[in-house]
Amino acid sequence: MNHRTGGGRPRGGVRTAPAPPRHARPPYASPPHAEAPTVPLHDGGEPGRTEWPTVPAAPRGRQRWAFRLIVGALLVGALIVGGTAFRVWQVARVDERRPVDAVVVLGAAQYDGEPSSIFAARLRHAEELYEEGVAPRIVTTGGQRAGDAYSEAEAGRAYLVERGVPAEDVVAVGEGSDTLGSVQAVAARARQDGWESALVVSDPWHSLRARIMARDSGLEAWSSPTRTGPVVQTRETQLRYIVRETAALLYYRLTHDSLDTPTAGLG
Repeated sequence: MNHRTGGGRPRGGVRTAPAPPRHARPPYASPPHAEAPTVPLHDGGEPGRTEWPTVPAAPRGRQRWAFRLIVGALLVGALIVGGTAFRVWQVARVDERRPVDAVVVLGAAQYDGEPSSIFAARLRHAEELYEEGVAPRIVTTGGQRAGDAYSEAEAGRAYLVERGVPAEDVVAVGEGSDTLGSVQAVAARARQDGWESALVVSDPWHSLRARIMARDSGLEAWSSPTRTGPVVQTRETQLRYIVRETAALLYYRLTHDSLDTPTAGLG
């Protein structure tokens, strides 16, 4: 008996249907354009799930540099503020008294010709320096505010003369409504009268800024802070004035302008 193998006709003469091609689409399948759009997944996820493209993240190196710049800027700012506050505190503790041409008293509030307690403490300290022979003259400063009958300089001069300082040795310079304006007016008067050096009298925490402003105005200036008065009575008051003077000095360094206000009590 002869048996055929492979693709020949099977026994009984029955033909078998040929196998469909491997890639043929079944008759019931949807046409190609009806299929849902898919985006291949890079991580081997399920086909048919749509993923939107994402914006690539910034390189880690750039992020680290940005973080370092921010931290560095904060550290530099803290060092500048802290260093300025330390200098305000340091100069407040030093009395630089020496022979000079004039003792310059920075003005503060006065009430109808009567110096306030802050101003009076400064004036008494200037009187002490004059009596020690530090300088041949005292210069009082401070302008006149709206509604006042006297300027701070006039009130200070009258106070010293009443206490026995010779009138001819007390010079009132009534121009200027703040520290910067006062020391600039004193520098102009010094050039007019032919003297150059000055010992600036103010409250301890105000001394550094006042000295810097006086030197910037053309005076050979040193500071001799008062050790009495309400500004030096409590630690809370001292801390408040140190913070205020730190901010005022930084402001002056940046703008070359004064941050004093009519109610500051610091000249």
